[in-house]
Amino acid sequence: MRATILAFSLFFTFCITSSVARAEVKPGSGAVTIPRVIETFEVGSGVYVRALAVEPQKNTIWVGTSAGVHEIDLATNKARNTFTRASGLANEYVFAIGVDKDGYKWFGTNAGGASRYRDGKWKTYFPMHGLADYWIYSFASQSNGDLWIGTWAGANRVNLRNMKFTTYVKELINEWVYGLAVDKQDRVWFGTEGGVSMFDGKKWRSWNHKDGLGGPNLNNLSASANTGLGTRTRHDLGMLSSEGTPTYNPNYVFSIHVAPDQSVWAGTWGGGVSRFDGTRWQNYTTRDGLAGDIVYSIVQEPSGVLWFGTNNGVSRYDGKNWHNYDQKTGLLENNVYALALVPNGDIWVGTRRGVTRIGR
Repeated sequence: MRATILAFSLFFTFCITSSVARAEVKPGSGAVTIPRVIETFEVGSGVYVRALAVEPQKNTIWVGTSAGVHEIDLATNKARNTFTRASGLANEYVFAIGVDKDGYKWFGTNAGGASRYRDGKWKTYFPMHGLADYWIYSFASQSNGDLWIGTWAGANRVNLRNMKFTTYVKELINEWVYGLAVDKQDRVWFGTEGGVSMFDGKKWRSWNHKDGLGGPNLNNLSASANTGLGTRTRHDLGMLSSEGTPTYNPNYVFSIHVAPDQSVWAGTWGGGVSRFDGTRWQNYTTRDGLAGDIVYSIVQEPSGVLWFGTNNGVSRYDGKNWHNYDQKTGLLENNVYALALVPNGDIWVGTRRGVTRIGR
């Protein structure tokens, strides 16, 4: 407990202003200023930032770490609150954060179930309440307010009116669900360890590497053993082989995002990021300009610019050009587990050791 308290006391105390310069723009050239690293916020050398979620109504960003949750005021970039198990959080290792239509914050934990919070009141949900599993990795909401929860034993749909949990397992291409997204047609997309599934309310469809998901193994990486329906102890999210080299599993989808044009982007393990236009998959890898071929997180600006958090930094993609950020250009660490777009247009980047803010 002492180490945890120390890590929390450090949070947002040390602000490091990056010396990375803006891209030079000549007057009248029509060129776009590339965002730069503005500052970083430390959370402790052994602490991971796994989840970021924005609550625009309160001008807040929620930061989920391996040592608890922070509520940050975006006007000041200072912590309003810090929550641990002592506060009511089920488990301090937070992998996912969601904000539902009623303003409740949902925190998905590592082996601790899902904790719901609003106005100082907490409630934690376990399998005994209908939750599919104790390991929670994603949240997404449909237009009617139904909340979807991605777990290591399928996905839940929660009717917030009566708090009824419905579990889906056999319908999915794989039960280990990491990513969730909802499109304009209210279809739900699932990123799993075995590919991508979609539910339109009546029917299910699925895709995997055989259908075009994930780029080819051009670097001849070894296949990852840390996958499949094996024991939970194998699921440590380690990306390296026993020899310390990167591994490859293009069916394994960490992140999923639906763009305004309704294309679906899926971040894979070793296969880069894949775009689905409804008919075919197109893959983007380091050979195209992506920073790393393991893609943990995806966000998109209203302008259409996409951001990808990878195992080798952050990539910004405007549809034509790539611009990458790593430790040399100001990130705290190169494995980028979480990304968030805040109301002023800045991108917040979650890594081990803390958060980096990228903006103009």
